[in-house]
Amino acid sequence: MTQTNVSLPQPRRLGQTSRRDVWWLQPLVVFLGLGAFVIYSTWAAVIGVNYFYGGDGAHYLSPFYSPLVFGTAHEPALFGPRPEWLPIWISPALFILWAPGGFRFTCYYYRGAYYKAFWNDPSNCAVGELRSCYRGEASLPLILQNIHRYFLYLALIFIGILAWDAWKAMWFLDESGHEVWGIGLGTLVLTANVVFLGGYTLGCHSLRHLVGGRLDILSRHKTRKKAYECVSCLNKKHMLWAWMSLFWVGFTDFYVRMCAMGNWTDWRII
Repeated sequence: MTQTNVSLPQPRRLGQTSRRDVWWLQPLVVFLGLGAFVIYSTWAAVIGVNYFYGGDGAHYLSPFYSPLVFGTAHEPALFGPRPEWLPIWISPALFILWAPGGFRFTCYYYRGAYYKAFWNDPSNCAVGELRSCYRGEASLPLILQNIHRYFLYLALIFIGILAWDAWKAMWFLDESGHEVWGIGLGTLVLTANVVFLGGYTLGCHSLRHLVGGRLDILSRHKTRKKAYECVSCLNKKHMLWAWMSLFWVGFTDFYVRMCAMGNWTDWRII
């Protein structure tokens, strides 16, 4: 038999590809979007001021600082005023942001997004990358991504806390110091934040497994089957919920901050 020399495909160099579309656009947008959020949220968490607005009887707390561990005499903090021994550079947000931040960092969608956008691993399908082999997430440090399911439990608690903040934002102090029900623009902002974060969290892949996994025949368990279908419905738009919630939680902090600084006026609708 005649032997034919077959040349094996060679590994692509970084960025090398045969694709003719604008394959770099998606990772670029993700890089700019995630990068901008990380920079802003880090600044907002470290600065430690203008995170609560109580003007005109309102009760608006930034989601970056909720629950508020320490505050001033005029802020609803869990443990009262900020202790004098606490270093000035330690903001109340640093006590709680590790939980929702860890949930997003280990999220299945965000992993694929920032692996491509920040690590070029790879930048996109059929595009050359730095690594010559695939190692997956079976060794350190990426094996730690498997703790995502535990961050989910904490994230569910935070949804309840933020829902309570939205409820508190529906009550205003009148001139006599009594609470009256009302709706301000900030009320809608904080409520929408709960909706978007809830859609993202309740559509989590780990939650989908939690409510419907470990069952051979899911249809025999009507309650869990319905819960599984609800989570699956949200999971279909998990990427959309992820970006909407990311943008809105940042905007919610920005809105409260602008009101607290006196740059924006909170409109009372009711």
